[in-house]
Amino acid sequence: MLSNILAALSSAFTPMAILLLLAGTGAGILIGAMPGLSVNMGIALLYPLTFSFDGVTGIIMLLGVYCGAIYGGSISAILLNTPGTPASAATTLDGYPMANKMGQPGRALGLSTMASTFGGVFSAICLMIFAPQLAKVALTFSKAEYFALALFGISIITSVSSGSILKGLMGGVIGLFIATIGIDAMTGKMRFTFGSTYLLGGISFIPILIGLFAFSQVLSTVESCYGEQYEKKNVKITKVLPTLSDIKRVAVTLLRSSLIGTFIGCIPGTGGDISSFICYDQAKKWSKHKDNFGNGEPEGIVACESGNNAVSGGAMIPMLTLGIPGDGATAILLGALMVQGIAPGPLLFTNQPVQVYTIFIGLLAANLVMGLFGFSLIRVFSKVINVPKEILIPVIFIMTFVGTYSYNHSMMDVYVMVFFGFLGYFLNKTQFSMSAIILGIILGGTAEQNFSGSLIMSGGSFSIFFTRPICCIFILISVLSLASPMYAPVLKKIFGKNRSCNDN
Repeated sequence: MLSNILAALSSAFTPMAILLLLAGTGAGILIGAMPGLSVNMGIALLYPLTFSFDGVTGIIMLLGVYCGAIYGGSISAILLNTPGTPASAATTLDGYPMANKMGQPGRALGLSTMASTFGGVFSAICLMIFAPQLAKVALTFSKAEYFALALFGISIITSVSSGSILKGLMGGVIGLFIATIGIDAMTGKMRFTFGSTYLLGGISFIPILIGLFAFSQVLSTVESCYGEQYEKKNVKITKVLPTLSDIKRVAVTLLRSSLIGTFIGCIPGTGGDISSFICYDQAKKWSKHKDNFGNGEPEGIVACESGNNAVSGGAMIPMLTLGIPGDGATAILLGALMVQGIAPGPLLFTNQPVQVYTIFIGLLAANLVMGLFGFSLIRVFSKVINVPKEILIPVIFIMTFVGTYSYNHSMMDVYVMVFFGFLGYFLNKTQFSMSAIILGIILGGTAEQNFSGSLIMSGGSFSIFFTRPICCIFILISVLSLASPMYAPVLKKIFGKNRSCNDN
């Protein structure tokens, strides 16, 4: 084990890896700070750059983008009352009042930076501790358990969608259909290729990803800013380092929110936006300054930012150990790992331990670099809110084409990207979730192969899925997950009534 850790350290701290980590984290903060851009879009845009690097070197850059973008969303949330990412929506509740009403933007940004760094580092340490233990349990899985696990992963599409079970299922079906295109790995038959040699190997994941998350977002941004008047924001930021009194005031909230965020991140289908609101609610419940929440309360800022950044490490626990992404960002990271020949799952910890420890170290380092950038360069990063959309949009537009073409040097990939870009644009209009489609694409092949393998093992009997306890548990959870939009509102009403009665 020690030799693996030493090898991982040498791999994670090569000059190129450090340079990419710095660049990825900085780019992530900039992307997160720009309203209208998202974590998923940032990762999708820089994804093609990883093909130029071997192993996990490029993955380290994406980890930097992941962590940096979640934190970057708090900058515009605090300064403009406009969250850069959905995960920072709750930060506006106390961040903007502290920056605007109290005239302390530096203090608000400092608290946000401290909380984001602590939450991210805390979750990275939890990942190092708990992921190997979960992987040991998962090593006992057979093909039947892997099928049930993939089925559970697909079932969370209702959670990552807009709340409509029908739209979630439709998005998942689209992804599953795309996953079936090409030559069947079990029988060798061609499916839905329509005589095209390009489709024999299936549709490449990269152009779909860039089209759905980046190109479609560009189209939406062009539409939203049409006729919009550019207004420059002048914000004077002074001292950003938190005071000792502020640290003492928020210490308990910081730890509690990091724990909650890490736990929520482990649950597939959740995300930083859910975590930040839950952490904010809990901070207000336990705080001695309840009446100050919404008026610039330090605990409110810290709760949101430590909670949403702690999701990063938590979401990677099921992704690395079980191959089930915790949210849209980890779904993209899962695809990036697979492209590099790193197959997430319990065998990853046995077959490629150096790569696993390199990812652990990379995530921890990304959060530390994020904190360093936040405290030292926050004045620089805050200027990004003044970048005119007329400059930003063409740059992103060009990057989508260059990134797609650089993957296979194929114009067909570019056409696919544009097609899925327009498809994503119209699906966004009807509030479909792109993450549901991506989950269907990634997990569809895994589910199909393990389903066929399970039937071969059992001689064609479906009883194998209902006679194995772990398999039954996952199938039951999958059914409950798919039906959650039906019973969740009922539970919310019941617990809401109980809570109001207790309050009275």
